[in-house]
Amino acid sequence: MIRWLPILMLSAALPARADAVSNKLTAAGITEFTAAYQAWDGARFGTAAELFRQAGTNAPANVTNFYWLGAAEFHRMLQLRANPTNAPAADAAMEAAVAALTTAVKLDGRHAESHALLATLYGMKINGGVLRAAWYGPRVEKHQNQALAFGATNPRVQYLLGMCQFHTARKPAEWREALTTLLTAEKLFQDEDKVPGGPLDPRWGYDSCLTFIGRAYEMLGQRTEAGDYFRKALAMHPQDSVARAGLERVTEKK
Repeated sequence: MIRWLPILMLSAALPARADAVSNKLTAAGITEFTAAYQAWDGARFGTAAELFRQAGTNAPANVTNFYWLGAAEFHRMLQLRANPTNAPAADAAMEAAVAALTTAVKLDGRHAESHALLATLYGMKINGGVLRAAWYGPRVEKHQNQALAFGATNPRVQYLLGMCQFHTARKPAEWREALTTLLTAEKLFQDEDKVPGGPLDPRWGYDSCLTFIGRAYEMLGQRTEAGDYFRKALAMHPQDSVARAGLERVTEKK
């Protein structure tokens, strides 16, 4: 038994060492993600994604790594979509986000934010297409239901649900439904801001939620309210080009 003891000790130490490496990579990835979000820098989102990918390799059963990988690829996709010439890279980032988040919900079926991100991604895939709606619609509904079942008071869940509703809305009643969800998310973000977060806790989305509230008001023809929310978003995140463009639209003289 004694001669096997070093082997047993090594076997026990290896998983702990892998977890320690994973935690360092995850922490570094979150730091890079936060910087990328503030600067709205696609390259830095890519760097963050690579750090999370390495963390997942070291700890493949850790849902946190795959959630953050999906979040990084999701935001990299949004940043790339601002330039039509980046469409192939944006599509690749979308597929990478779907793959990572699918792994996350397999590891933890109760991970509300991963479900919410998946619902949003599938909603974006529909993009007004009838056939795509028939194919992706059930997936959107499934992940929305799971997100709300496990995270109805999570501000990012409500924000992402509202974002998905916004992208699929086609008439005033649907814009109002999206607006109601986004206003709910805003209140939840305000509550979240009062509580300190842990080092691995997500705290993104508040400013983008304000931008989408502005866009919903704009679609409903309420230009004054839209302008107020675009200004709020820009005060929080001056790099928000969507809010800036929205503010220009609703304040231009007719």
